[in-house]
Amino acid sequence: MKQNLNWLLCRLRLLVDDAKGQDLVEYALLAGFVAVAAGALLPAISTSVSTIFSRMGSVLSAAAS
Repeated sequence: MKQNLNWLLCRLRLLVDDAKGQDLVEYALLAGFVAVAAGALLPAISTSVSTIFSRMGSVLSAAAS
């Protein structure tokens, strides 16, 4: 058990020292920022999109009759 823990700690140290690990963290932070921004903007955008499609439906219904 202790040997496995030492191996895991050694691997974690290598990951921290590795530049690829840094890139991975940067990409994860960027993805998190994009997700938060999208979550903040979606409620405002969804009402606009809903209004546009509602108007398009009304125009198409009027044109069909």
